Amino acid sequence: MFNKRTIVGIAAVAAITISLSACSSTPTPAASGATNAKTATSVSAFGDIAGLVKAANKEGALNVIALPDNWANYGKIIAAFKKKYPKITVNSANPDGSSAEEIKAADDLAGQDTAPDVFDLGPAVTLASTAKFAPYKVATWADVPAANKEKTGLWVNDYTGLMSVGYDSSVIKTAPKKLSDLLGSSYGSKVAINGDPTQAGAAFAAVGLAAIQSGGSAADFQPGVDFFTKLSKAGNFLPLDPTPATIASGETPVVFDWSYNNLAQAATTPNWKTVVFPGSAYGSYYNQAINKDAPHPAAARLWQEFVYSPTVQNLYLAAGAFPVQIAAMDKAGTTDKKAQAVAGKMPSKFVSPTETETTTAGALLTAKWAAAMSQ
Repeated sequence: MFNKRTIVGIAAVAAITISLSACSSTPTPAASGATNAKTATSVSAFGDIAGLVKAANKEGALNVIALPDNWANYGKIIAAFKKKYPKITVNSANPDGSSAEEIKAADDLAGQDTAPDVFDLGPAVTLASTAKFAPYKVATWADVPAANKEKTGLWVNDYTGLMSVGYDSSVIKTAPKKLSDLLGSSYGSKVAINGDPTQAGAAFAAVGLAAIQSGGSAADFQPGVDFFTKLSKAGNFLPLDPTPATIASGETPVVFDWSYNNLAQAATTPNWKTVVFPGSAYGSYYNQAINKDAPHPAAARLWQEFVYSPTVQNLYLAAGAFPVQIAAMDKAGTTDKKAQAVAGKMPSKFVSPTETETTTAGALLTAKWAAAMSQ
C-alpha cells in the first residue's frame, strides 16, 4: 500500500533522486570536537549520550528517507524525536519510496548535505548494500538478539510484522479465506502488491507468503513466483503500486501488505478489511543502518539511539509492529501493555527468512520475476 513496507509479528524470534529542504552545510569532523562522528562505533566515542546530543545539536539536522507517517508509527516517532531534540531539524525525503530508492538516493546525492543520514530497509536490499553502511552499536546492543543484527553493527533489525491481504469489502463481498481464493474470477484485475519484489521489502514478503502457502519455504521462493505467474495469467494481477490514495479511490481493491499498513488504512477507508491467512505466517524484519557518508553523522547515531529506546520500540508496538527488543523489554518491565494489546499474540507458525535465505530469494527474484510477470 506504500512502496516500502499485521497486526502481529515476532521480534523475539532469533531473526530517487530526492530533494530535501535546505539544511546546514556538511559538518566537518571537528563539528564534534575531538570526536570524528563518522567513525564513531558507539556512544562512548562521544563520552556519553550528552556528548552525542551536543555533537548532533551542533550539526543541526537529520535527513531521513522513505518513512511514511502512517507506516509503523513513523509520523509519531519523528514528532517525538523533534520534541526531544528541538535543535535538530528533521528533513524527511520521499516518504513513499522503496528500500532500493533509499540506496539510490545515497548514491545520487553522495557528498551533498541532502544525502540520507540513515536508512530503514527491507532485508534483501540491506544485505546487498552493506558496503554503504557505517558500523554502530547502540547502547542497548545487548538487548537485540544475535540473529537480529550484523555483528559489527552495520545493520540491526528494528521491527517486524506479518504479510496480510487487505481488501475493500464493498467490492469483495466474501473475504478470501486462503491464498488460492485470489485466483477466482471475482478478483479480475484487482490484486496488487506493494511495489517490485526485487526492490521493495513488502513486495518481497508478498512473494514469500505465497511461497510458504504454496508448498515452498523461506529457502524456496519458486512456488511464490509460480503463484503470481498464475495470478497474472488469470488476469487478476494488477500491476499498479498501491497507495492510500489508490485504495481510497477504489483503484486497488485488494492489496498484499504488512497488516500494520492495512490496519492503518482501515482508519481512513471504512470498508477496508485485513486478512491473515491460516497456516504458516510470513514475517520479515526491517533494518536500521547509518549511511557511511552521512552528512550529519552524529545526528545519524543519535537517531539510532532513539530508535532503540523503549519510547520508540513501544511506538512500533502501538502500530501493531513488533519491536526487535520486545523480549528484553518484557523482562525489564518497559513494555507498554496497552500497545502490546494492539499487537496481539504471535501466530503458532511463524516463518522469517535467515540472511542466507533472503540472499537466495533475492537472487531468484532478480533472475525470474520480470519474466514471470511478462508471460
